[in-house]
Amino acid sequence: MDFSLNDDHLALRDAVRRFCDGEYPAQHRGNAETPAQSAQRWSAMAELGVLGLPFEADMGGTGQGAIEVMLVAQELGRALGGGAFVASTVMAGELLRRLASPTQQRQWLPAMAESRLQSAVALYENGMRYDWHRVSTRATGTLGGYVLDGRKTLVLHGDTADLLLMTAHVDDDSGLSVFAVDARAPGVQLQGFDTLDGRRAAHVRFDRVPVRAERLLGTRAAAGEAIEAALDAAIAALCAEAVGAVEALVAHTAEHLRTRKQFGAPLAKFQVLQHRLADMAIALEQLKSMACAAAMAVEAGDPAQRRRLVSAAKVLASQQGRQIALGAIQMHGAMGMTDECRVGHYAKRLMVIGQLFGDAAWHLQRMAQPAA
Repeated sequence: MDFSLNDDHLALRDAVRRFCDGEYPAQHRGNAETPAQSAQRWSAMAELGVLGLPFEADMGGTGQGAIEVMLVAQELGRALGGGAFVASTVMAGELLRRLASPTQQRQWLPAMAESRLQSAVALYENGMRYDWHRVSTRATGTLGGYVLDGRKTLVLHGDTADLLLMTAHVDDDSGLSVFAVDARAPGVQLQGFDTLDGRRAAHVRFDRVPVRAERLLGTRAAAGEAIEAALDAAIAALCAEAVGAVEALVAHTAEHLRTRKQFGAPLAKFQVLQHRLADMAIALEQLKSMACAAAMAVEAGDPAQRRRLVSAAKVLASQQGRQIALGAIQMHGAMGMTDECRVGHYAKRLMVIGQLFGDAAWHLQRMAQPAA
């Protein structure tokens, strides 16, 4: 695989880095956003062209692929920013691109690219662990539409979303269907909560929610593969985000070792700490390579290869991300446990990334399963 970046890639990365340096000052990274800050940053990301990055030009985007999404996610991870970028632009956007009709795409994708609409994907239910196939939510057919009943949990940024893409069984059919539901529709109940890293998620209850027939996305036969592809695109972006977070952790730790003195000498003079920092730097390069491999697999479109490489990248990001985060906290000493020290915020984000959409054990098991 060729991991080299061209001039356009470098220009995109530099533009997003400048944006992050301006919108996410180093001393405030990881702090909880106010609603006003979140809205302002989301609008600024739209002006930069980030929110429509993977959408086609006629849908308000720039038609970029998974490599470009990876570069953006890395910079957002370095700044502990991005809000609902992965949940809305990457995951929901991929699901709409694969399942929605051209009319449906024109209705939602341009609005998402312009920050006028934010989407979230509601897959998981209580007791499902990471298996999104086990769905109890039902869609009962009615004259001209459906009625939805069920509950979804851990919907990333669900309490700020305008559009919910949710899975349900239609009547007694065993296959899954995907519906686009207005988040403020009658019968939709949202319970938002903070995650460990200070971001937002929601539990969503659908209590006899009426939806029109044109809100059904695609066909039941295509829904499963589209959901799998959208999840893999989101996981690959999260792995890239983990790379950015680890890169920042390594830089913070190296700076701390150079400036903090013990027994009259900088901590960087102690060989055991040099070795630990070297191990972190080696792990960072491994993470970068696997994030690139995952993004290229998403770009290539081969489901079997995508499945293997995305899961392999997620295993490494889950295991190494946690290990590096805890090591950085330890090398910062007691101050590493305080909110004023940035390393703790990066550690929380890496731990959340490690659990989202499957932990290391789940993805190892997924890699061992034969291709469908």
